[in-house]
Amino acid sequence: MSIKIKLSLVMSFSLLILLGLNIALSYYTTQENLLQDSEKRIESAAKQIALAMEQNQDNADVVKKQVAKNLWLSAKYAAKSLDPDINKITNEQLEELSEEIGVSAISLMIQTEDDIVVTKSSDPNELGLSTRKMTFWYIAFNQLFKEYQVTIPQGIKYDHYWSNGFEYATSDPGNVNIWGYYHDGKRNYIINPFMNSDEIEDYVLFFNPEGNIKKFQDVNPSILSIAGINPATFGQPTMEEDGTDELYPKFINKPIFFGEYRYGEVERDKKAVNKAIETGNNVSYTSLVDGKKVLKNMIPITNSVGQKYVISIVTDYHEIESVMSEQLTSHIAVSLVLMEIVIFGSYLFASAYTKPIQTILSKVNEVGDGHFNYDLKLKRNDELGQLSNGINAMIRNLGHYTSRLKQMYEENRAVKEHLESVINQTADAIHITDEKGNIIQVNRAFEQLYGWLSKEVIGQPLSNIPEELMEEEQEQRRKLSSGLTIPSNESYRYAKDGSRIEVSVSTAPIRDDEGKITGYISISRDITGRKRMEELLRRSEKLTTVGQLAAGVAHEIRNPLTTLRGFIQLQQQTQKMNPRHIDLMLSELDRINLIVGEFLILAKPQATNFTPKDIRFIMGDVISLLDSQAHMLGIEIFLDAEVPTIVHCGENQLKQVFINLLKNAMEAMAEGGTIKIRIRVNAGQNAEIIIQDEGEGVPEELLPKLGEPFFTSKESGTGLGLMVSQRIIQAHKGTMEIDSIQGQGTTVTILMPALNHSKFK
Repeated sequence: MSIKIKLSLVMSFSLLILLGLNIALSYYTTQENLLQDSEKRIESAAKQIALAMEQNQDNADVVKKQVAKNLWLSAKYAAKSLDPDINKITNEQLEELSEEIGVSAISLMIQTEDDIVVTKSSDPNELGLSTRKMTFWYIAFNQLFKEYQVTIPQGIKYDHYWSNGFEYATSDPGNVNIWGYYHDGKRNYIINPFMNSDEIEDYVLFFNPEGNIKKFQDVNPSILSIAGINPATFGQPTMEEDGTDELYPKFINKPIFFGEYRYGEVERDKKAVNKAIETGNNVSYTSLVDGKKVLKNMIPITNSVGQKYVISIVTDYHEIESVMSEQLTSHIAVSLVLMEIVIFGSYLFASAYTKPIQTILSKVNEVGDGHFNYDLKLKRNDELGQLSNGINAMIRNLGHYTSRLKQMYEENRAVKEHLESVINQTADAIHITDEKGNIIQVNRAFEQLYGWLSKEVIGQPLSNIPEELMEEEQEQRRKLSSGLTIPSNESYRYAKDGSRIEVSVSTAPIRDDEGKITGYISISRDITGRKRMEELLRRSEKLTTVGQLAAGVAHEIRNPLTTLRGFIQLQQQTQKMNPRHIDLMLSELDRINLIVGEFLILAKPQATNFTPKDIRFIMGDVISLLDSQAHMLGIEIFLDAEVPTIVHCGENQLKQVFINLLKNAMEAMAEGGTIKIRIRVNAGQNAEIIIQDEGEGVPEELLPKLGEPFFTSKESGTGLGLMVSQRIIQAHKGTMEIDSIQGQGTTVTILMPALNHSKFK
């Protein structure tokens, strides 16, 4: 085959490729433009829907407030008609009263030891209803019983009254009601009148957004589905395919706020919803659902009260495909005509360019062999001349880039060697593992700290973790696998020789260019010296505390000793043994023994042994030890601790903390007063200890310095008490916060992980 034919075929084939690329580029450009245009229209529609929903909500709030006020007036009227004792009220009486007032039903709620329950009602479905799991509703009920007023931010409040608007009924999930709750402090129950939504005029107009959604779909026939998605509960395991969820049936937590969830792919849609919320941008993607290709758009919306949700709009992809199909057909037709012209013309002009092309091909072959020091000499002013100049420029650039690549290779090698040197010279022990936990690299500090040489551990998993810490280590591995970084965590490890080393360990995942986790890097720092210093400080402060307690203990022992001396002198004078006096003397001796025993427990050094203990009893022992000193200062200590509060702790260390805090409170109350202590398990399953005094308080500018070593506002203080107390609480995986207002007192709040007390009954 002649070179002219070959050239003609090459030119034709090249043109075919260019036309194909042009068609493909045009196709995808058109598709992208259509998708962007569709996204803008859909985003605009979503914002209009969100605005309509907010307007609906504003109108609904007006209705809700009016109905809530009517229920308040109804409750006040009912209060005048009902006996203050719930036991003297019948369900039939409530049924007659609800008809008289004009409400759907009236319920009465009483407070039990651990719940607030509906015990009387004109609606049988409400009887026995528990409210303990009703989140902030339950808080509001407790406030009504305790203070007769509600202070939580949610809901509508009037005098002795609270309402939270419309919601699905717990006793009958098919109904939407609005409830009111009234308690005036004159009765042992809450009055609870409520209205069913069916009985409220224009409820559907204000609370049902389906009408607005249908209007948008009528104007845009390509819109197949519109839904308002709640990101907090959408995609939970209990959610059905249509978006309903029995576990989250309320307005405030249902997965689909409004509209219909159709053409759904729960897992994929959930990821898109989360991405839209995180980025604040529209997330669009195509999908094939039940044989129909659709375009899904997840538009993040933030309403006027700062709540974030997502509006899902599903459109028919057929409209975009039809436009793209027409344009593709047009491009193909034009391309075929051009191909015919080029094939014919390329053969005519091939001969004129054969020789220069051969020259160019020869030079290209030389460049392919790595020769970049020869210029192509082709004196032409046409395209081949320009091609020749371009090839010359390409040759020069290739030579330059080749030199640069060699230089960059050398620089990268130098940087790698420098980084390895830095890692080996750092004082912290570093070891790197693959995703399976096998060690792939360690530094010299690792060899010095743990005793293993690199050749002994490379390719093997590290086996220096104590058995009792394996469960914690496995939990950290799970967090690392999910992409989290484990911050500095104080623990201990074993060296090669079996010795125990106190270390602070931090671990982070290593990712490749695609974000995939390929291994983990762990940094260990020897904190043995610091731990010893902290223990010395703790013991120093403990001895200081023991010394300060000595005076109070001496006074406490002197009183029973005086009594014993009096009885002994009396019996010496009378030469008679009085049995009643003997019992009293033995009782006083037992009291002395108890006081001395408590003092010795605090005074003598003990190894820290964490065991499950009830904080109520630990605090009780401390109060008994300080009670005499408190009375001398005119101070009363009140302890509110009714529920068992079990924590994993060192009893002696917690006593030291409580003594430090109570002594600080007593020293701040020179004129006497009250110290209130509250112990409970909060909603986060943490033990909460609150110590509140009525002392002189701490100036605001000094609050940040509390807990710093040797900082004190007392003349005889060491400045170590609060620091040691904070370190003890941190060692118990807890926190200690101090709030103070000068002239009004100080409040100390301690949080510690609580154990399930039922296991220790």
